[in-house]
Amino acid sequence: MLPLRSVDLHKVASSQNYPFNLAFLHSWQPLEFDASVTFFVGENGSGKSTFLEALAVAAEMITVGSQPVASDQSLDAVRPLANALKLAWNKRVRRGFFLRSEDFLGWLRAEQHSKMDMQTQLLEIEQEYSERSDYAKTLARGPLSGQLAGMQRRYGNGLEARSHGESFLDLFQARFRPEGLYLLDEPEVPLSPLRQLSFLSLLKNMVAQGAQFIIATHSPILMAFPGAVILNFDNAPLQRVRFDDLEHVRLTRDFLANPGAFLQHL
Repeated sequence: MLPLRSVDLHKVASSQNYPFNLAFLHSWQPLEFDASVTFFVGENGSGKSTFLEALAVAAEMITVGSQPVASDQSLDAVRPLANALKLAWNKRVRRGFFLRSEDFLGWLRAEQHSKMDMQTQLLEIEQEYSERSDYAKTLARGPLSGQLAGMQRRYGNGLEARSHGESFLDLFQARFRPEGLYLLDEPEVPLSPLRQLSFLSLLKNMVAQGAQFIIATHSPILMAFPGAVILNFDNAPLQRVRFDDLEHVRLTRDFLANPGAFLQHL
């Protein structure tokens, strides 16, 4: 059973101000979620990321850095839309998280800095306790050593020694909880094509454990996930589209088949 069943929109006054000026809101129809993976696709500015952010706020999600969306000032612009959304649940869950590609990079830097700070503090303890007993040193090192050990268990020997794509996949596996709700905005950004295929494999395993994913993406590789529902934000009202009918897919296929036909016009 999927956690989130549907989303509807309270009647709101007509507005030319963001975010209510987005085209898909002008012909809104209730949105049902009946697939484990739903993709939001469309051109830049179509509103797919805005709507995903509003969903995250309305669902009171946690960001990947464990910060509640309620305290994330970068989401203030979408809060009026979030307040206008009505979410219906099959099973209200708190498992899962909201992830934007820029949040991942910020989280990665914060984790690296945290690790370096703890290592520096351990060196300072060694110097400060150089003439004291091993027992005293162990007690002083205890909290920091425990935190570093936990980080190693979750993410391996060194996030700083791994690529962004590898770290992204490590993060997903470490933070995943079965039967959770996961809202992802352009998760393909740190992933090479090969890593995107690895991510699809993760999705398959996580879906088998009852997880629900709503993903805004530009990646035809991700959009090909079997059984996924694809919603096109370039159309108003929102419409389900077949993978083969997507402009993203047709353009990518045409370019790869004959790149010279496109590049000659540069």
